[in-house]
Amino acid sequence: MIRRVMGAVRSRMSPRTRRVVRALLLAWGWVTADLRPPPELVVVGAQRAGTTTIFRLLSEHPDLVRPTADKGTGYFDDRFDHSWRWYRAHFPVRLPGQRRRQAFECSGYYLFHPLAAERIAAALPRCQVVVMVRDPVARAHSAHKHELARGFEELPFEQAVAQEADRTAGLEELLRTEPGSTSFAHRHHAYLQRGEYATQIGRFVEALGPGQVHVVDADALFADPVTVWIDLQRRLGLRVHRPQQVGRWNERPGGRLAPDTLARLRRHFEPHDAALVPYLGGPPSWREEQEIR
Repeated sequence: MIRRVMGAVRSRMSPRTRRVVRALLLAWGWVTADLRPPPELVVVGAQRAGTTTIFRLLSEHPDLVRPTADKGTGYFDDRFDHSWRWYRAHFPVRLPGQRRRQAFECSGYYLFHPLAAERIAAALPRCQVVVMVRDPVARAHSAHKHELARGFEELPFEQAVAQEADRTAGLEELLRTEPGSTSFAHRHHAYLQRGEYATQIGRFVEALGPGQVHVVDADALFADPVTVWIDLQRRLGLRVHRPQQVGRWNERPGGRLAPDTLARLRRHFEPHDAALVPYLGGPPSWREEQEIR
């Protein structure tokens, strides 16, 4: 009940009020950071793959606590120049004798950032990681609409995809080799690369071990939300909590792709989808649906 009330209060705040509240919460969090345990669970992405939905489900779980202000911190990607105390300042206080609940965060760029996996493993070696994957063609199209709406993109989808390799050339290596570097184009214009999930998941499995990396098919989650959500809770070692509802939160509906564009992108992602099978225990749901058709 309290969580729903707080969520309603947040939704009614103006952007300026939200910024002021965030600043105040972070300032108080800094002062009391020693009382704020870091998270034991991190949702790392993928962007536009149901991360807001899984964040809301985790927020409703009685044994978990979300960050105090935003759903994520971005510490292990573009904000790694901040201190560990700054990071801990984002999570709730746990007083001596207080009932233990695990903190978590959800930052959608962690999965794609080339250094996030090793940074998380070094700072949070026992944490559980959740990866959300979605039909990569639909994800790319949704991401493009998202970037357009935010003013971060000007090109139409087909042109943005055609120019992606040139726009992002050398940026992964830049992020790997130059400490403190960030890249707007790597973060906002990598529509196809972000859907090549297996390579990204592999970094987390290598850094943390397969037992701490949990991959969820978002399309399967929306098709059968209760079953998939319960399975994830059991994999994470949580007691089962049944949600009141599961919605497609933060969805951006939009137009359909041209058939030739759709077919071309399906072919592009075919080997990447096949490489997902070991992580999902079977073909991704979107490939199964195509086979049925």
